[in-house]
Amino acid sequence: MWLHFSRRSVFEVFIVFLRLGLTSFGGPVAHLGYFRDEVVERRKWLDERAYADLIALCQFLPGPASSQVGIALGLKRAGLLGALAAWIGFTIPSAVVLILFAYGITAIGDVSNAGWLNGLKIAAFAVVAVAILGMSRNLCPDRPRATMAIVAAIAMLTWPTAIAQVVIIIIAGIVGWRLLSADHDGSEMLQQYPGGRVLAVICLSLFVLLLIGLPLLRQTVTNEFVQVFDSFFRVGSLVFGGGHVVLPLLQSEVVPPGWLTNEQFIAGYGAAQAVPGPLFTFSAYLGTIFHGHLNTGTANAWIGGLFALGAIYLPSFLLVIGVVPFWDQLRRYGAFRKATRGINAAVVGLLLAALYNPVWTSAMHTREDFGLALAAVALLVLWKWPPWLVVVLAALGGQLIAVF
Repeated sequence: MWLHFSRRSVFEVFIVFLRLGLTSFGGPVAHLGYFRDEVVERRKWLDERAYADLIALCQFLPGPASSQVGIALGLKRAGLLGALAAWIGFTIPSAVVLILFAYGITAIGDVSNAGWLNGLKIAAFAVVAVAILGMSRNLCPDRPRATMAIVAAIAMLTWPTAIAQVVIIIIAGIVGWRLLSADHDGSEMLQQYPGGRVLAVICLSLFVLLLIGLPLLRQTVTNEFVQVFDSFFRVGSLVFGGGHVVLPLLQSEVVPPGWLTNEQFIAGYGAAQAVPGPLFTFSAYLGTIFHGHLNTGTANAWIGGLFALGAIYLPSFLLVIGVVPFWDQLRRYGAFRKATRGINAAVVGLLLAALYNPVWTSAMHTREDFGLALAAVALLVLWKWPPWLVVVLAALGGQLIAVF
């Protein structure tokens, strides 16, 4: 049962997430908007409520939330191989670009003020805004839940930290449990995920074993690969909030030991801002640089990049596969379903807060930027154009604004 899959469905998952990996600019919140458009609106792999449940779950877990949602979606659609296919498709485009950048492709220079890059940020704003609008209709249709979403957004804007996300979701669950009603018996809410509880326990046990055992092994074995695996696995296991939150942790792991210079770290960070997909693929750049220096050459440096990439994402696989079956079973109970309704409303509020910061604050600088954003929203909502095409047009529009 664990390995039951359809070759067609695995390939479908890979193609869908490869396209997302090539076009999903704007960070984790924007990624969730792209995911929703693809798997909820277009392909109907799951409904709005189940998708919001996955987001809420991944907000609880350490690691990159958008990548974990993608892994869970692939797991549901095509089993364990589907989870792997979703991760590879979504991750490999930016990882390849950053590995190539680590090989010396630095001609792009400083892109922080590039017009096309700001156009991509504007496209991300449009995608997130449309996603929030669609989710709010389903998850906050009444006054109590709409109020909860607004309060959650205000709280997140007031206390913009990773731990605040977890606290807000916990409080929303308690409020939902005490004040909201269960909308139905929960039977149709159950989403079947391959693997079951035995595999889940194995994954969780392996996660704990590696988290505790790797630092001990590092103290007894002098091996660079053990050091890299320990550092990147630990970062992937302990960081909450994902995205930019991981950067100071990675810097403290790779710069003080002399694996990279601070200038190399900053250069890679700049390149990571210009590529689609998850920011955690920055680890591929770091691993490539380190492996190239370690072996006094770059011919096989990509091996180090892939090794670091796998190490930082392994906790996400173990946690998602380990937690999803228990999360799914909890939804059988009325009390938990009431709490879930509150949590889903809070998720909408968290996305609403993120729409302002960092999406709006990083993208909207002029009246022209806002006009381009309105055009992108119109193309998505009124004309139903695919997000990838809107992304391309927004990038061109951003460049034209910068030129003229």
